[in-house]
Amino acid sequence: MQQHVLIVDDSDINLMVFAAMVGKLGDAVAHTFTQSTVACDWIKQQQQVDLIIIDYMMPELDGIEFLRLVRAHPRFMDVPVVMITASDQKNIRYRALDAGANDFLIKPVDKVEFIARVRNLLQLSEARYQLADRAALLAAEVSKATAEILERERDTVVRLCKAAEYRDPETGGHIIRMANYSRLIGKYMGLSEEEQTLLLEAAPMHDLGKVGIPDHILLKPGKLSFDEFEQMKKHAFFGYELLKGSHNKVLQAGAIIALGHHEKFNGTGYPQGLQGDEIPLFCRIVAVADVFDALTSPRPYKRAWSLEEAVDWLHENAGAHFDPMCIKAFMDAWEEILVVHERYKDSQALVAAS
Repeated sequence: MQQHVLIVDDSDINLMVFAAMVGKLGDAVAHTFTQSTVACDWIKQQQQVDLIIIDYMMPELDGIEFLRLVRAHPRFMDVPVVMITASDQKNIRYRALDAGANDFLIKPVDKVEFIARVRNLLQLSEARYQLADRAALLAAEVSKATAEILERERDTVVRLCKAAEYRDPETGGHIIRMANYSRLIGKYMGLSEEEQTLLLEAAPMHDLGKVGIPDHILLKPGKLSFDEFEQMKKHAFFGYELLKGSHNKVLQAGAIIALGHHEKFNGTGYPQGLQGDEIPLFCRIVAVADVFDALTSPRPYKRAWSLEEAVDWLHENAGAHFDPMCIKAFMDAWEEILVVHERYKDSQALVAAS
């Protein structure tokens, strides 16, 4: 790899000699300047400088002032710098060290010493780039491994949702639609992209607890008796018990949603009878999405309501069953809600879920 050496000295003869010695170091290329201000402007335009050699005694910007300006630039904070000083300028060398100099050459500059010091510092600079490349490679590998773990976790979540789906008369399209409705409500309530994605991935787990409900209740086509409904209500707690305690944030959110998506804004819901803001926001959002899709989907025991009928029912129950802010966000997202409703009809949704 070609290395770039910046040399700043107000003597043309010194520049010529130094550049010639740098040229003997293989792939090193010298860039020479007699004015430190011009050199300072030049370096700001460069992507790579591997070594800086500067004479302390410079007009306008002396070597230390130049060094401080260079070190203030993020790209060149770690570039090795050699300061050229007179033998009796020990106090200058102390100041240069404080400003970030790495090494010194004493006038008159010895040729052998110059080449040795420059070679060593160029090797240091090359090692720095290799270390940075290695760090970038490791970061990429970690990112790849993390992405694979997240993908496996998502696959686990999908399979969990399908396990409940196979025992539930509701279609696969239901969990896809209600999850997307939930994300849209969250979007119009001002949730971040990360929170929207978390809601999208966790919402399908809302009814996971139905795996613990007996078939004669879960699959009953008619209205449930009081005792049967009391048993059915336990699915919220079952889902929570299945998902709680996970280190996976999607499963953590799923546990909260499973437990609280049947709570009602006025406190008459189950299983805890929470009221208003006591109900976690994700649960309040999923409640709207879940009910809307249930109303507008056909079931063995009922016809599908029209969109207008379902929207009217949501409005009538705002403040009772539902958080009014969630209903407002749902209506603000209406055009996008319609797109989801059309895109994930049961025939298409079965393909998307497979």
